Amino acid sequence: MENRNVFSVSQINEYIKSLLDSSHFLSRVYVKGEISNFKNHYQSGHYYFTLKDGSSIIKAVMFQSYASRLPFMPEENMSVIVSGRISVFPRDGVYQIYADNMEPLGKGSLYAAFEQMKEKLAAKGFFSDEHKKPIPRFPHKIGIITSPVGAAVADMKNIISRRYPLACIEIYPALVQGPGAAEDLCKGLLYFDADESCDVIIIGRGGGSIEDLWAFNDEQLANTVFACETPVISAVGHETDFTICDFVADLRAPTPSAAAELAVPDKTELVSYLNSLSSRILADINSIITEKKAVIDVLLEKKCFSTPGYLLDRYSEQIASLDRRISLGFERKNDEAKASLAAVSARLAALNPMNVLARGYSAVFDKDNKVISSVKDVKPKDKISITVSDGKFGATVTE
Repeated sequence: MENRNVFSVSQINEYIKSLLDSSHFLSRVYVKGEISNFKNHYQSGHYYFTLKDGSSIIKAVMFQSYASRLPFMPEENMSVIVSGRISVFPRDGVYQIYADNMEPLGKGSLYAAFEQMKEKLAAKGFFSDEHKKPIPRFPHKIGIITSPVGAAVADMKNIISRRYPLACIEIYPALVQGPGAAEDLCKGLLYFDADESCDVIIIGRGGGSIEDLWAFNDEQLANTVFACETPVISAVGHETDFTICDFVADLRAPTPSAAAELAVPDKTELVSYLNSLSSRILADINSIITEKKAVIDVLLEKKCFSTPGYLLDRYSEQIASLDRRISLGFERKNDEAKASLAAVSARLAALNPMNVLARGYSAVFDKDNKVISSVKDVKPKDKISITVSDGKFGATVTE
């Protein structure tokens, strides 16, 4: 043992690492497998995972500088192709792949990112019909967000002007691909949404590859479209192209030209409809006139119109009848009043004190003309007056 070289664990691991790092083959490898034990270290932004196939596994790490460039989020059990270098982490003595790129197996990374974004926003309800706003039938102003050059904007302007010349068109020139395009498109939406005179917004561009259309799959753009109070028509690419913007918008048009047709009515169809409506109105008016004329003809045949004195005679008879009823009623009321008056007079006569005096009674009053009703009211030598039926006379109390 004294004649042998003894190495530390760290020295062995570092030696193995130097061997692997010096291998030209292992400096750049492409490995396919299924992701398992995936961990997203949110503080550092590093991805830690294991690649496996039917019989083996290999550990892998993707540092934040590379992970931030991925357009999609790796998921558990996702089949991928990972590129990078093979090396050893000396502390653990474990070799692993230091990944610098990753693509889903069988489909591109952009397509995977598209599917993930679509699934995420669908779960939030961004695509639900209950959030879709109706497109106004007769828009006064149409805002178009697209590139100011190219066939798409020219086609939309021509179609809208031809179909519905009453509509006012305003173009918001925006980047439609490349860095800053999604941000530019969001600014266009916010600009037109703040304009109260804008009735509908068209956002889109002509066809292209998935990379060319990628700005329309941006999450911030989806949020802006969803929050927009003004109805939005999405017109991105060709009929077979679909973007996240298409699903979130209130209406998806297969092409920019189709969006222009969906945004406005056709003046030819409007004129035809108005002519048809005018014919129906005239027919209805003529029908009403004919109906009312028939009613008037029936009325004119009535005796009150054919014989001028007919109504005068009828009303004269009614007036005479009313006069007789009024006279009879007056006489009846007069007789009833007389009878009532006689009854009241009889009751008054029965209560008349003079009638009592006529039967031999008298009324005695003191000097103040107050009735004397008790002997206590007088004393000897008081002057009193006595009223009888035919007059009154004075007297003196003697006892």
